Amino acid sequence: MKKILFVYGTRPEAIKMAPLVLKVAESRFLQPVVCLTGQHRTMLDQVNTFFNIQGDFDLNVMSPDQSLVTMTAKILHGVAAVIGECIPDLMIVQGDTTSAFAGALAAYYQKVRVAHLEAGLRSWSKYSPFPEEINRSLIGHIADLHFAPTQSARENLAREGVVSDVFVVGNTVIDALLLGLQIIGKSGEDALKDQFHSIDFSKRLILVTGHRRESFGAPFERICAALATIARAHEECMIVYPVHLNPSVRDPVYRILGNINNIVLLEPLNYSHLIWLMSRCELVLTDSGGIQEEAPSLGKPVLVMRDVTERMEGVAAGTARLVGTDTETIVREALKLLEDKSAYESMARAINPYGDGNASPRIVEILENWMQRKINGEG
Repeated sequence: MKKILFVYGTRPEAIKMAPLVLKVAESRFLQPVVCLTGQHRTMLDQVNTFFNIQGDFDLNVMSPDQSLVTMTAKILHGVAAVIGECIPDLMIVQGDTTSAFAGALAAYYQKVRVAHLEAGLRSWSKYSPFPEEINRSLIGHIADLHFAPTQSARENLAREGVVSDVFVVGNTVIDALLLGLQIIGKSGEDALKDQFHSIDFSKRLILVTGHRRESFGAPFERICAALATIARAHEECMIVYPVHLNPSVRDPVYRILGNINNIVLLEPLNYSHLIWLMSRCELVLTDSGGIQEEAPSLGKPVLVMRDVTERMEGVAAGTARLVGTDTETIVREALKLLEDKSAYESMARAINPYGDGNASPRIVEILENWMQRKINGEG
């Protein structure tokens, strides 16, 4: 058996790693070993519990107000120790987090091969998103094996000179979404609906998420002003906004939106609640990368409240529209979708470019063949 060390520490990583961890566990040739950094804590644990995944190692690096420097150093040191103990044949990191970058760097220092899940995303803007853009670029130059979600992501890697051992497989976030909704369906939806007693499900639901660091300050004020305008213009709609715990998000959100009758502000949701609400809503406004990929699989148009996105495939395919943080633009595009049926249907029916929900089995097959060839010295 070849040991595959999965290193991750945030909720988005856990979501996208989960279906792959489960598929690797089914392999007769590969053995998953899970190292949790704890970069997020409660949100990370919720996802692992939902998918019934347990960590073999837990670095538990989370502490209040720590700097990126401190967190990176903790993860680098902790993952190095884990590598020394379990001696993996390959490490898999996902995306662009500090956990992914520090994990990949620790593996490189100890000459352990690295596979990068969701490789090749680029905004081509050094500080947007920060620090994710540089994290994923650096991981791309460390990794030995690259699982790109789209052809465009593969082309981004080629622009940086990364051309070998790159495979276009789709995005495992779609695997996780479809698996998650299956789990919810088996357990029953009535209990979920009962937990959202503040939401009037007879109204047209608009799901909002927003937390990007680059939008703190004036951009968040403009986003909130746009949401207030949309809510007042369409009282038959209900805006549902799970609000991030960061004070830079909560302060403007509660100050500007807290007293509007058809806006419901919730505490952060666990993964199962979020995807269930997404399946029930009509429209999504977000700055989240994962939701840009997930919502189109459910036929939900996405307005991306960021100035740049590393997921331009969705914009090109027509499943998402980049609206920035300008109040007038957000309001105009949201009202168009709420009032123009043909505009709405055009986005809702567009084909999701991020995959069909079968990325994980594709990756396992590639891993088995690749490791047989590379690790056994056959190429």
